Amino acid sequence: MGKMKLKILVDNQAKAGFKVEWDFSCLIELEEKILFDTGPSAGILEFNAKKMGINAESIGKPVLSHDHWGHTGDLDWALQNQNLEVFAVDSFFQNMKELIKRNAELVEVGDSTVEIAPKIHSIGKLKNSIDEQSLAIETKRGVVVLASCSHPCLEKILEKAGEFWEIHAVVGGFNDFKKFEALKEIRVIAATHCTQQKEKIRRLFPKAFVECAAEKAFEF
Repeated sequence: MGKMKLKILVDNQAKAGFKVEWDFSCLIELEEKILFDTGPSAGILEFNAKKMGINAESIGKPVLSHDHWGHTGDLDWALQNQNLEVFAVDSFFQNMKELIKRNAELVEVGDSTVEIAPKIHSIGKLKNSIDEQSLAIETKRGVVVLASCSHPCLEKILEKAGEFWEIHAVVGGFNDFKKFEALKEIRVIAATHCTQQKEKIRRLFPKAFVECAAEKAFEF
């Protein structure tokens, strides 16, 4: 198995020269390139991606975590390839489903795990105030859980992924997560845009905590 790379394209923090925007987008590079969420604004994702040497034509499959504009707003840029599959939870609003179907093949994700690509899995739809899917990516070091906002609660996401895989890292937005004991065995903790308890997590897990920002890249 080759090394897996994660590249943060949109976040509420950015390294010098990159554009800042609330919400999230991340590129997974393994056997193919999977785009996880697209950020909120036309142009922000494209600007940051191009600055990192990433073009839309290289994207194999977009995955949309949940039906909030901040995670689907620049979808058009990601759909420049022909005949793409777009993976979205089955409870997306109908107008968004129709928009996707006009430009790509919609794959609706329900409660069960779904293979997005070799070694890359949706853990399935989890429910709370809004339905959301997260990803589990197999690496030599263990699984990397890629979350978006964690509306269903991060501990539930980790529990679901942990039923199938040993978790090495978690990357993404943790929302107002407070059950910190759920992180104690995780080796890499990279909290992004909507993590309300980021400083507390940093203090509790100083060796595992990694600062995130647009342009940050991970290799596992």
